[in-house]
Amino acid sequence: MEKFTVLEGVAAPLKMINVDTDRIIPKQYLTTIKRTGLGKGLFAEMRYQADGSENADFVLNKPAYRRAKILVTGDNFGCGSSREHAPWALLDFGIRCVISTSFADIFYNNCFKNGILPIKVSPQDLEKLFDDAERGANATLSIDLDKQEIRGPDGGVVRFDIDAFRKHCLLNGLDDIALTMVKAPKIASYEEKTKAERPWL
Repeated sequence: MEKFTVLEGVAAPLKMINVDTDRIIPKQYLTTIKRTGLGKGLFAEMRYQADGSENADFVLNKPAYRRAKILVTGDNFGCGSSREHAPWALLDFGIRCVISTSFADIFYNNCFKNGILPIKVSPQDLEKLFDDAERGANATLSIDLDKQEIRGPDGGVVRFDIDAFRKHCLLNGLDDIALTMVKAPKIASYEEKTKAERPWL
């Protein structure tokens, strides 16, 4: 998993509440278990017209936000079914941070397991960040995970809380498999000891 230390980039404003995982990545894209290639399906029902052409009014289709790395959005983001394809699609598009006042629990947990930082802020701070994001490509946000700060284009700072263990994992690029492999020497030692003591196993 790629380490998350400081992220600087354009933030796209998605002023919607209760965006569920079927909105994030519609069901027709769930036939794969690969984590790549899903970016094209991100918000597909809002990004594309019925004929497959782009919806020019959708935020991620606007020139200023086509390379957005941060998504600023409304309450209860990621609700609905527990599909892990939702964070996969965000990551494949290039989004590494989602900022909201609240997230659905399963989506929130899945983000950390896939190298995406979900940040919870107050409604007042969210409004400020929406204002920053609406400036388009002329204004970027900087997310400093170590300092737990969001720095805006005008020099303003929004602080956020995060669980210490999850922060450690993101800073060091540790997913569940990598966390296990950190203990590889102890695992190998145990297996050698077991083999010597009980060779019939």
